[in-house]
Amino acid sequence: MIHELIIACMLGLIGGMIPGPVITAVFTEVLQSGYLKSLRIIFIALVTESVVAVISLLILASLGFNEAFFRGLSLAGAVILVWISISLWKVKSLDTGEKVHFGFWKIILMILSNGVLWTYWITICIPKAILLGSQVNLGEYLFMALVQLGWLISTMVVAYLFSRFRRILSRPRVIPVLFKIFALAFAYFAADMIFKSIRYFVQ
Repeated sequence: MIHELIIACMLGLIGGMIPGPVITAVFTEVLQSGYLKSLRIIFIALVTESVVAVISLLILASLGFNEAFFRGLSLAGAVILVWISISLWKVKSLDTGEKVHFGFWKIILMILSNGVLWTYWITICIPKAILLGSQVNLGEYLFMALVQLGWLISTMVVAYLFSRFRRILSRPRVIPVLFKIFALAFAYFAADMIFKSIRYFVQ
């Protein structure tokens, strides 16, 4: 049991540091408005991903959706990532009028349409959670809670460390380049999702 709990924490800690749409959005918000403002994105992502985790568990236990469903979901997610990428590409400074606004629903849609996230929970976390649930009462929920706790800790630490360099990164000549890098990162995530989905369907 202890071994499974350690695995849960490690999955979360590592997941929070892996580059992806959420961490890129957090870094963008750190540059625009500071570390404290970025916590809003982190906590919305935490709640949304927790809902994804619970839904994944319930769906897997009842309906048994196959991978094709989530690959299709990734295609919708790619469109949202391209939309954000275009907004980031246009940023030239940190003036209020040029800020990229990560609204509540934009963040939620970005996460919910990320088929990779759903697949991650269904293929990696949920099976391990179910195994722990067979050993301990409500163990599956304890497992998921530890994964999310690990994710929260690592994401907040990475965002804080990034914020320590905010003054250097906020220089006028650096901002356009940095935001174009963020834009390309989002575009890459979108292209990767599209490529993997198409490859899955044509095989």
